[in-house]
Formats: sequence, structure tokens, C-alpha cells
Amino acid sequence: MNNILEETRFIINKYNIRANKSLGQNFLINENVVSSIVECSNITKEDLVIEIGPGLGTLTKELLEKAGKVVCIELDTKMLKILNDRFALYKNLEILNEDVLKVDLHTLIKEQKEKENLKQAKIVANLPYYITTPIIMKLLEEELDLESITVMIQKEVADRIIAIPGKKNTGAITYSVYYYAETEAILEVPKDSFIPAPEVTSKVIKLNIRKEPPVKPESKEKMFKTIKNAFTQRRKTLLNSLVNTKMIENKTQGAEILKKLNLNENVRPEELTLENFAEISNNI
Repeated sequence: MNNILEETRFIINKYNIRANKSLGQNFLINENVVSSIVECSNITKEDLVIEIGPGLGTLTKELLEKAGKVVCIELDTKMLKILNDRFALYKNLEILNEDVLKVDLHTLIKEQKEKENLKQAKIVANLPYYITTPIIMKLLEEELDLESITVMIQKEVADRIIAIPGKKNTGAITYSVYYYAETEAILEVPKDSFIPAPEVTSKVIKLNIRKEPPVKPESKEKMFKTIKNAFTQRRKTLLNSLVNTKMIENKTQGAEILKKLNLNENVRPEELTLENFAEISNNI
């Protein structure tokens, strides 16, 4: 970890940088974590890699050695000079000073792949904790031409994302991510792997994008709305949640649907599989 730590401190002092709390910045200084992220992403010279929030470029440096092209999307203008200075000699880097939530990723990926004659696109990111879910859901819901998404995020959120639908620790995001991708845990990242140290432990997870979804509901939008409303009140039964959010008129209607699907009328949302939610939404 010493080399990255020394390099990071040098850059911070040289450019008089302070981590921007409002952007959720924490600078990675653990060499093993960097290596693990790059390794699990299986990056080759035929890949376009989009890095979200490169910061000082600790991960960028390794990505540039492996990928055919790296496009960094960085919101903080202070980081642009650092990135441009550090990687001025690399011909396979492009830096965008943009908010990733506002970027047309469809067009970006299509144009970059065609321009550089690359086979596939992958996302690699150390995501700010405060905006993790919106970014991940944008990447998935837009159904981009992606092979995989490797992200380092807050452990609590990561564990919920990779939980198995129908088992403990699930939430609405578990089912949403499961629809689009197969998930795998890579490694936990302790707080002292960053400066400044965050208040929570992090985790690296990988989302391998599915070629086909595991279920095909009559309306994908209605299924996701059902899931979201089911989890608005975690301690409630599914029936209570769906009545309270007006997805169904009353418990009698809901009980009939559950009976038809051979489900207990006291079932809780976290006990259901994605297939269950697809069937329920088809019958509402």
C-alpha cells in the first residue's frame, strides 16, 4: 500500500487538494484493492472501459495499461488537471467533465466502440456512497451495451444488492438488479484503505449483465412498481403494503391473487422470488 499512499499524498500536496465531502470523495490507497478490481473486471485491449469518478486516477493508471480505451467521467473540475497531467502521454484516454447521471451513455458507448474498433464495454467505478443507487439503476435500466459493471460501494448497500431474492437482507434494489444482472461479491475493503477514511466499510461487487432477463412479466414497469411499493414498509406484510400504496383496492382482492398463486396471505415481500413478483404484477 505504501507506493500508492506516497503517490496520493504527493498529488494531494502538489495540487493542494482536499477531499470534497459533498461529492463523497475518499481516495483509494490500497494497492491490493486496485489490483483486485482490475483483475476481476477481466479487461483486455479489445475493451472500452468507462470509469466513473476517477478522482486522482489511482485506478485509472491500471485501467489504461489493460484496456483498449478508457473514458473517465469526472464531475469535480479540480480533478481534471490532475488527470490530464498524470496521463498526458496515454493515447487511449478520454476525460469528460460531466455528471454521469446526465451523460448519454448509449451514444458514448456506441461511438467509442466504433471509433476504436472495440468489442465490448465495461464499467468500473468507485461510486460516491450518497448516489450509489441512482447511478447503478441508470446503468441497468438504460439497458446499455455492457458486458459488466464492477463497483466499489458501501458494504451495507452491496450486501443488499447481491442478496438472493426470497432470502434475508433483500430490498427492492435486490430484485431490480437481479432482473438485469448476475451478481458476485469480490472483496471487502476496510476503512483504512482510503484517505480520508470513510465512516463505513466498502465492498467491491461485480454485475455481469444478462443476455436475457430471468422472468418476462406482462409489464416490466408494473412489476418494478409492485416491488418498490411492496418494500416501502419493510415490517408490513405484502398485502398491507400493496393496500397502503393503492396497488390493490383492498385485502380481499389481494388475498384472492395470493391464493391463486399458492402464496400465503401473510407473506412478506422479502420472502418472495422475482418470479413471484412477476406473477403478482400480472394479476393486479
